[in-house]
Amino acid sequence: MVIKQVKRWFVVRANAARWRPLSDWAETRNAVFRQARDGRGFQIEQPKALPGALRIEWGPSQRAYIDGTELRMRVELGLHSDLQMMVIARQLMERLEKAVFEAYTDTLKTRVDTDTPEEMRWLVMFPKLKNFNSKPVRERFGALGVNRDLIGAWLDGPMSDTLALASQDLLPEERAFVLMSMRGNVYLRVAMAEPSLEDVQALVKLLETACREALRVNGRLSDGGPWPTTTSVAWQSSTPEEQGPGR
Repeated sequence: MVIKQVKRWFVVRANAARWRPLSDWAETRNAVFRQARDGRGFQIEQPKALPGALRIEWGPSQRAYIDGTELRMRVELGLHSDLQMMVIARQLMERLEKAVFEAYTDTLKTRVDTDTPEEMRWLVMFPKLKNFNSKPVRERFGALGVNRDLIGAWLDGPMSDTLALASQDLLPEERAFVLMSMRGNVYLRVAMAEPSLEDVQALVKLLETACREALRVNGRLSDGGPWPTTTSVAWQSSTPEEQGPGR
């Protein structure tokens, strides 16, 4: 027990130096930086962030489709619970579509299991956006949601420009990436072997743009715009494990 505690102390001490730039950056945002107890990751909490409370986590992946470690982010926005939209790396989307097809064409499988992550369930539930305004975005990302008009509106303008820019270096083709609006919040999940301040800052900017545009679309719903046409709420999982960022 003592040896284990000593090892953990050395890990925590080493990580304090390793993640100092991120810790200092969090402090400039009036956010709180904490290492995970096991020393294998960290969390950044910024309750008074704009446009909503921000939580960032880096650590072991919580999704089978991401090997190793990942960065997860969540912004609490209070959006309508039925505002369900997703942007996903096209390479990852094609891989997950194949996995879902193989799993659920089995004659013993008659429905999508509720313990399957939303990002996989949505691939068979929701219509995909076909008309992208940006060729780079169309080539590198897929988009889908409870309503094509809503997902199209989300990706129109600043969101499309930000994704096109990110596709140049921040989000290379092979990098698993998911951005989702659900349960009133916006979530981001991306494969990340080692967190760097530059990448985290860039992803936060991308997430903030996605949040502002999601709020705009949410206002469109409130004004009597296109409303969801599926009963997707029936598929929602409410397990405690799925309440963290990006879950």
